[in-house]
Order: sequence, then C-alpha cells, then structure tokens
Amino acid sequence: MVDDRATKDTAKKTGAPSGRKPGARRKKSGGRAARRALREAGAEGMAVRPGMEGGKYKPLTDLQIQRIHDTALKVLEEIGIGDPIPEILEAALPKGCTLEANGRLCFPRALVEDMIDISAKKYVAYAPNPEYDLEISGTRVHTATSGEAVNILEYATQKYRPTKLVDLYDAARLADQLEHIHSFGQPFIAAEYSREIRIHDINIAYAELAGTQKPFSLGIAEVEHIDPIISLFDTYLGQDGAFLKRPFCIFGGCPIVSPLRFGKDNAEVLVKVAQLGLVGDVAIAAQAGATAPAALAGALVQTFAATLACLVVMNLIRPGSAMNFGIWPFISDLRTGAFSGGSGEEALVIAAAAQLASHYGLTTSVPAGMTDSKTMDAQAGYEKAITTTAAVLAGGNMVSTYPGIVGSLLGQSFEGMVIDNDMMGNVLRLLRGVEVTDETLSYDVIKEAVFGAGHFLNHEQTLRIMQTEYLYPAVGDRRTASEWQESGQETIYDLAHEKVKELLSTYYPEYIAPAIDARIRERFPIKLAPEEMRLGNGRWES
Repeated sequence: MVDDRATKDTAKKTGAPSGRKPGARRKKSGGRAARRALREAGAEGMAVRPGMEGGKYKPLTDLQIQRIHDTALKVLEEIGIGDPIPEILEAALPKGCTLEANGRLCFPRALVEDMIDISAKKYVAYAPNPEYDLEISGTRVHTATSGEAVNILEYATQKYRPTKLVDLYDAARLADQLEHIHSFGQPFIAAEYSREIRIHDINIAYAELAGTQKPFSLGIAEVEHIDPIISLFDTYLGQDGAFLKRPFCIFGGCPIVSPLRFGKDNAEVLVKVAQLGLVGDVAIAAQAGATAPAALAGALVQTFAATLACLVVMNLIRPGSAMNFGIWPFISDLRTGAFSGGSGEEALVIAAAAQLASHYGLTTSVPAGMTDSKTMDAQAGYEKAITTTAAVLAGGNMVSTYPGIVGSLLGQSFEGMVIDNDMMGNVLRLLRGVEVTDETLSYDVIKEAVFGAGHFLNHEQTLRIMQTEYLYPAVGDRRTASEWQESGQETIYDLAHEKVKELLSTYYPEYIAPAIDARIRERFPIKLAPEEMRLGNGRWES
C-alpha cells in the first residue's frame, strides 16, 4: 500500500478517538506520552524498538537457496496446485498457466519469476493510531501475536476452557500495553460463535478494534465477510471508503491445503484481497513428515512453492500486490506424527524460510514462540526462546511469536503473553547488537574510574545510558534468593498472573467513541456487551 501520510489525522477528523477513558491505567514508565517520546527518539531513546534489522543468521548458503528455488519452480511447473477456483483460472490461464487433465494448475517458471520481480517489496502496516504504523521491508523485524487457538489455560485451575469473544477483547487490550508486541494478530477464536461464522468474523473485527490501537489482522473464514467488516471499519472512521485509503487491518488465511491444493474458502479471500488492493496475509503450514516431506530441504521446497503460488495469484490479479510471504513449514515428531512447534528443527527451518524469502526481497511472515508444553513452564520457556531467537535473527519481517500460546497451538495463556513479552524484549535486544563508537568504547570513562571512584555505578555515562543500552524485565525475577524466599517464593508464572490482573483490572480504553459505537451496534450484530468493556465487570479485579 502507498504510504499516505496525509491521512494520519483521519481519526481526529472523523471523531474516532485515539485516547483512553479517564482513569485508564498508565504504566510506571510514564504512560503513552513517555512511550511515544521514546519511539520518536529512536535508537537514542530505547534499548529496543520495532523495525530493527535482522538477517545475520543465515542457515542456508547461496547455492542451497538456488537449489531450493529451482526445485520449487519445477514443482509449480510440473506438479502444480490442485483444485484451482474459477477466479484463479480466469487470471492464470491467459498468462500462460495450464490446467492439466488431472485438474492441477501449473505455472511456467518464467511467469513465476516475473511475478516475484513485480510484487511489492515493502508496504506500511497501518494502525488505527498512526503512531503505531510499521514499515515492512528488507529485514526489518516486527513481532505479532497469532494463533486462532480454541482454549484458554486458566491460571488458577491449570485447566483448559473454550475461548470466548470477551477473551479476545481482553487479549487485545493486554497486547496494547505490552511494548514488545508490535502488531496484534488474532490469537484465538471466539468459540461460542464458531457455528455462526459471519457473526464470529464481524465480532472478532470489532473486539480487536475496541481493544488495541496497534496494527491488527484477522483470519477470514469466508470471502462474503470482508465487505461487511470493511463497512464496520468505515462506520468507525465516519466515511464510506475511508478504510481502503488507510487499511489498518490485514485480512488473511490459509489458501493452500497441504500438500499443494487450493482451499476454496481462503483462496477466494486471497483473490478478493488482491482485487481490493489490500496486503495479503497467508500462512502455508505444511508439516514435515505428515503433509510435507520429512527432509527439511524438501519441506522448504514444497512450502516455498505453495507460498509462491499465492504470490503469483495476487500479482496476476493486481500487479504489484503486497503479501506477507507466509512460508510456515512445521515439524512433526516422527515417532508419533504429532506437531512439534518448539523443536530445534522448527527453529532451524523457520530461520531458513525467512532467509529464503528475504533473499528475493519478499516481505516475510514466519511463526515462532510455539511450544508443546501444556503450561508456562521451563519447557515452554526454552522452546519459545529458541524459535523466536532464530526467526528474529534471520530477519523475518512479521514474526508471529505466538506470545502466550501453549499446548501445540491449542491453548492460550494470558500470563504467558506477559512472560513472552519479556522474552521477546530480550531477543530484540540480542538483535540490536553492540554499537561500537568512540564514545561507547569508553576509554575516558575507564580512565576516570580507575583514577577516581574505582567503580562505574554512579558515573555519568552509566546513569545516562541505563535506559537506552539496557532492557529491564517486567516480570523476570532479579531479586536475591533471600528476598525471593521472604516474599513467598513466587515463580515467574505467579508474578505474571499478578501483572495480568494489574494491566487488565482498570485498563478499558475507549477507542470507539460512544456515538460511533452506538451506530456500529445498530448496523452490525455486535455480541460484545458494553458492560463487559468497562470497570466493574468482575473479570480481573482481585
């Protein structure tokens, strides 16, 4: 999408608010004003920030990339993609693609390479509040929630329960306060409306809009749901057509059913998104050993080919389309065939996927932060950290870090979101690296300490850079062992639970003005009750 900075004041002009309710919780760091000042200060004002450059971890050589590329194009040309929908055939056949007798659509190599060349190599992920806009390009790294899990892991009972619409609203307003989550992707479904798909999709859109001012995305079940959701967003903005001028929500899905077949509903969504000129968001998640070859290189070939097919479709329909190149090869435990999202192989193959796509300048989407643990324990910690580190260092543009996800993508933990926010901050600090300048080499500082106080604790440099050079955890425990024992021996899980209650008990932002909210509720079947969106609902108060 073209970056139209002239539209930054849209919310103000249309009456769509960007502020919070009086009394909404502010962080100890100084709240929104302080965070905005830090963002505007860039690297000088923050230890980490959105959009830092990755790409230094390269598990593939250039020759290996070329061989994967050549094999993927051979797959598209000779094996093709099954079950193409009529809209795709209409765009593809006149451009030289062939529909074989077996019903598979094959793509000429030269056409695929042409579409790679003309596809957009950057775009702006707009946010409802322009303060949170993200430039997606090169190897600039951003983190996002993701998932569509079906259960919530309750802290008190350590049992799973079905997700609810109000949970999504709570997750959105929690992510709104977690600084290392840069974009909000739908982390779970609203299970109570899973049989009413249109109502489900409209309400997911409303809950995310009501809960966060960061860029957000939706999984769309059926193409017919896109127009009413855009109409809802236009109602919020106060003008028909306003959303398409500055689309702050990205629509996505899984257009490919592995191995190598189009899925009708999400393929229709892909076509519609291209027709509207929106950013496409796909996740091609073939599972090595189950729906893709067990060999990691083969899994990359198949997943790369399938993702390229989506890129070709979008650019045949609208040349120059932008797409989150969602190459998401997953891993099986070959002893059982079960999905294994936190394995070392997953970390490796996702890093390779990010490197492969960014080699061609494509804007990438990769998963990370998954775990097979059923709760937020040590296993979850190391599995989430290794996959997130690999994806971030490899330079994935939109790293869907699955903060809070547990149980092999089937459950979501609110406490886990807070813990993973700490983890992601540390990984981003690793990404930033060490700045070596005349000043940071600190010769004069060393000299002053050696011939002066004998330490650096109260040195001017130490005090000046303690917030810009160092990152401090929100729930990571750095107390002494005796302090920990005296305070009740809380685990990080316990501390995160208290943090969740602190963040959610009073933070009810009013991002949708009352008059506009009333208009939306008149026009659309909104199921999130107003009393669930304000103080006193009893959900998080102690």
